[in-house]
Amino acid sequence: MFLNKKNLIVFLILITFIFSFVANGESTKGETKMEKEVLEKVTFAGGCFWCIESVFDELEGVKEAVSGYTGGKTKNPTYAEVCTGKTGHYEAVQVTFDSTNITYKELVEIFWQQIDPTDPTGQFADKGSQYKTAIFYHNEKQKNIAEESKKALEKSGKFDKPIVTEIKKASAFYPAEDYHQNYYKTCPIRYQNYKIGSGRESFLKRVWEKVK
Repeated sequence: MFLNKKNLIVFLILITFIFSFVANGESTKGETKMEKEVLEKVTFAGGCFWCIESVFDELEGVKEAVSGYTGGKTKNPTYAEVCTGKTGHYEAVQVTFDSTNITYKELVEIFWQQIDPTDPTGQFADKGSQYKTAIFYHNEKQKNIAEESKKALEKSGKFDKPIVTEIKKASAFYPAEDYHQNYYKTCPIRYQNYKIGSGRESFLKRVWEKVK
């Protein structure tokens, strides 16, 4: 059956309407998905920030991992100043993540597996207050989860020494110098030599049986 001119026009209008409706529906789905993204921050101090950043930067759901300094009183400290141990700052990594993709609790569990939480003097070859471990919470919910996770690790019997990693309220975070950011990518050989030479990699393999 052939369509007359009038029916053909109606048919074309109908098809255009259907395609427009479908396209608009797909666009709305995309917008809804974007709207559901919930970004949060978490800050971890685990000794040398190169090694902590490299792990979190590669996780699905993590939007950004930035090496920097936090916990002290000196404003806008330099790496050289923090290295003196007199600023009160920790080397740390601030992670921005989508909590609908990866949870804070999961990030805390991953953090434990990157450190020696029993060392009160620093981490591996790096000693000094700036290399001590800590979880800096950004709200009460994070605080409670971190404390519960620490208690669970203590009860697990994984370590025969006390867990000394501190759980502290987050304060001003100062990004480190550009050359420290993404160091595992920009200087991969030096990064790997440091990670192995510091004793971190062998410790993580021995204790956790897996390492990035």
